Amino acid sequence: MKHKWTAAMAMAVAAALLTACSGGSGSTPNEKVTLTYANWSEDQAPAMEQIAAEFGKQNPNITVKIQTLPWTEYWSTLQVGVAGGTAPDAFWMLADHFREYAKGGALVDLSDTVKSTGIDMNVYPKAVSDSYTYEGKVFALPKDFDTNGIWYNKALFDAAGVKYPDDTWGWKEAQDAAKKLTDKAKGVWGIAAPIDPQGGYYNTILQAGGTIINADGTAADFAGPAGVAGLKFWTDLQAAGSSPTLKQLSDTEAVSMFENQKVAMYFSGAYWALRFHKNADLKGKIDVAPLPKGVKRATVTSGIGNAGYAGSKHPEELRKFLAFLGGSKAAEIQAATGTVLPAYKGTQQPWLDSMPEFKLQVFIDAIDYSVPLPVAGNTAEWQGLGAQYLAPAWEGAKPVQAAAKEYQDAVDQVLAKK
Repeated sequence: MKHKWTAAMAMAVAAALLTACSGGSGSTPNEKVTLTYANWSEDQAPAMEQIAAEFGKQNPNITVKIQTLPWTEYWSTLQVGVAGGTAPDAFWMLADHFREYAKGGALVDLSDTVKSTGIDMNVYPKAVSDSYTYEGKVFALPKDFDTNGIWYNKALFDAAGVKYPDDTWGWKEAQDAAKKLTDKAKGVWGIAAPIDPQGGYYNTILQAGGTIINADGTAADFAGPAGVAGLKFWTDLQAAGSSPTLKQLSDTEAVSMFENQKVAMYFSGAYWALRFHKNADLKGKIDVAPLPKGVKRATVTSGIGNAGYAGSKHPEELRKFLAFLGGSKAAEIQAATGTVLPAYKGTQQPWLDSMPEFKLQVFIDAIDYSVPLPVAGNTAEWQGLGAQYLAPAWEGAKPVQAAAKEYQDAVDQVLAKK
């Protein structure tokens, strides 16, 4: 799920790109061209097929082939493809991996394409578009965006006689409800509390008044009062027995436990809406509410970017396709199919309308108090250290402050690398 970008890999990328770029000047006019477009979501693949078909109607000489890879294989496959010169032409990118690829020269610079096609970058949430800009150049166009909320099971709340979450909830209300909702005799927990940065402890650290990454690119508040408070929100849930253990959450993902109705609350993003909507066992049973408030209200926001491989044999057609992916038509297809919350301004309403059983406006309203997903240096590497260093605190084997200090020291070491 994560990788380390080494100097050797960067050299391999450069060599692959040199070979690819010296192989010719691209396609001749009207030549039939096939582009590949990689993603990691079977749920979203049908919409990607529809987008590719719509692009093909407008560009009959270009066929786009969708490649859907499992999340567990996606990044390693992309890394190997980039290094070997066989990467897909277009592919999904995440902010925490983006800089590694941009620095390695693996991504198409879209700055001229943005200008020549008249793309207005202001139509995307700034936090997301900024995530895909490196050294003043645009290397990916936002596809969607997400914030976080409380997905909750109304049936389990009703059975326990607990009031549904709403915008009045603070941390105490959430923790008290989780305890009341837990019925171990029935194999039900009030909440899932995995070591999850994006859906979990980043949000609570921010809600405690802290930050994750300082403006100078150093780690901020993991071991400070706000950092410890934000982490303790989750470790307290584990200590109270209100969540499955880390071992149980390792055996079965939190989202699957929620779908199996084994946990009553799951703090996570808008991107699960379609999956939950399609699950017949959950019909009429679940909804979503805002995250609880700490000393302030906060959530991280991020989104997928559509990027292109700099070694593509069809650079002009690729740029045309990426511009289409960043436009309103592709966004409208995503929204109308309920696939995901599109990044393009003014196209979100069909997404809301596609799943009226959920209070999805929660995710859009959260933009007002959202903070960009923290990125600095090799984000995938330092973020991935969380599970290693924070697990003892989650398991009650080490004080939160001690685990947080060790995590911060480890993150600082990664961020200090040149």
